[in-house]
Amino acid sequence: MCGIVGYVGGRPALDVVIEGLARLEYRGYDSAGIAVLAEGGLATAKRAGKLVNLRGALEDEPLPAGTLGMGHTRWATHGAPNDRNAHPHVDCTGSVAVIHNGIIENFAALRGELEEAGHKLGSDTDTEAVAHLLEDELKAGGGLAAAMRRVCRRLEGAFTLVAVHTGDPDLVVGARRNSPLVVGVGDGENFLASDVAAFIAHTRDAIELGQDQIVELRPGGVTVTGFDGRPAEVKEYHVDWDVSAAEKDGHDYFMLKEIAEQPRAVADTLLGRIGADGRLTLDEMRISDQELREVDKIIIVACGTSFHAGLIAKYAIEHWAGLPCEVELASEFRYRDAILSPTTLVIAISQSGETMDALMAVRHAREQKAKLLGICNVNGSTLPRECDGVLYTHAGPEIAVASTKAFLTQLVAVYLIALYIAQVRGTKWGDEVFAMVQLLERMPEKVEKVLETMEPVRELARSLAGERCVLFLGRHVGFPVALEGALKLKELAYMHAEGFAAGELKHGPIALIEQGLPVVVIVPPRARDVLHDKIVSNIQEIRARGARTIVIAEEGDRSVEPYADTLIGVPAVPTLLQPLVTTVPLQVFACELATAKGHDVDQPRNLAKSVTVE
Repeated sequence: MCGIVGYVGGRPALDVVIEGLARLEYRGYDSAGIAVLAEGGLATAKRAGKLVNLRGALEDEPLPAGTLGMGHTRWATHGAPNDRNAHPHVDCTGSVAVIHNGIIENFAALRGELEEAGHKLGSDTDTEAVAHLLEDELKAGGGLAAAMRRVCRRLEGAFTLVAVHTGDPDLVVGARRNSPLVVGVGDGENFLASDVAAFIAHTRDAIELGQDQIVELRPGGVTVTGFDGRPAEVKEYHVDWDVSAAEKDGHDYFMLKEIAEQPRAVADTLLGRIGADGRLTLDEMRISDQELREVDKIIIVACGTSFHAGLIAKYAIEHWAGLPCEVELASEFRYRDAILSPTTLVIAISQSGETMDALMAVRHAREQKAKLLGICNVNGSTLPRECDGVLYTHAGPEIAVASTKAFLTQLVAVYLIALYIAQVRGTKWGDEVFAMVQLLERMPEKVEKVLETMEPVRELARSLAGERCVLFLGRHVGFPVALEGALKLKELAYMHAEGFAAGELKHGPIALIEQGLPVVVIVPPRARDVLHDKIVSNIQEIRARGARTIVIAEEGDRSVEPYADTLIGVPAVPTLLQPLVTTVPLQVFACELATAKGHDVDQPRNLAKSVTVE
């Protein structure tokens, strides 16, 4: 959840680390801190609140210059988000500093042990215990890396740790278990970070760190070992985007930029998916055709926005591939007696590839011998490495906490998987699959068309900034879109918002309708006559009870006009693909309404981009 940066090289470490933290602040903004090793020893600064507060403190009291440093931006778990709980944390001697992402589950016992031994701990965090454990282990000799290995073997939970020590002034040590950490390899300098965005301005060459590994960073090289001290194999890779992709590019917010990037992101996800033989090909699948033909059930696990992508995937998989499909919240999946077997395919969806609930669900499924397929946006993250196959969404970096382009590219990914399984299993002819992929390839221009007509949606959002509640209704694939629209409004505008299946309206939710209540309705294409007519009846029912109806329907649908207080037209597309165009107005609506309320849409309160703890 937190953002971590480490640096050693020839540049001023303070500048490199602060720049990296600015690119990682989406991971947490409860506090920020930095440590630099200089000639005078270890110097630290930390402040509660966003990074701007730390910048101000450093302007008032600059740290001494040094070429080794580390920084942290925090999403609070243990201890209030204040100065004393901000990272880095130091030991009793002031010679060891530690930053941390994750949760150390046995910290209370460790803290009690340390206090009994005479250590003075000054924070409420689980992290500070590690600094004092390292202090004791360094007395045993062997250096910082050896001390970190011994400490990590005592820790329970999920964690990334980075530490520096005055006794080894050209060394940064990192440790990883169930939490993201990646190495950036430079020329005479090296980097550590939670995300490659932190060092992309300096290098695009990176190293994946595996589970239970220790990395030693020096200006001239990188050494990786396991917690047991044995040399570890590493995978090097090249980041295929540059620093400009992590900039706002003239937009006021990253979210606005990422909404605007959706046509290109969808196109990039579709690039190269048709082989020379005209058949759909998924290079990263790594699950054989025979294994896919043996699959008798699919379970999708995901959280938040990715869960809504999974709900839409269910419709596509069952319609095209003819397989039963369940969709589970990853956080609940392993706490019930799910029925899995070697013929079950589990599809895990995570933008970051580091969502702890999704990773734990995957590990549970692995224990049950199920096949595992990941959908992920981040190359080198944990999820792809723990699955039998992966489909990368190629959305590029998504900095805003509320997901937009990642969601649309996840939809494209699940459509491709559904079509691929249909092709392998023979439930769709090759020309049918090819025709559907061609329709998908036309979707970027459809999304672009939606974006070009959004000014009335922005005006509507501004007019509703004083409302307390907004409801969303949908049917078929419009139901998950309604859920996603409500989630965006909760995340960004801090409003009560709920999404309902329109058919459930008379089973309770209609009691919420009152005079003037805004209700957003996603109308199925007219080609789905039964569903279309039923939801038009729903619109009439709520309007008769005083609701203010905001209707999203395909262009030219005259049948809804008499019942829509506001009508938002989207291009006509096949039913299963409609979420690619109906979601976009809801993203714009939530972003504009939150902005009208004066909220920071990139960094909503209490949230962080990647949930790396359970």
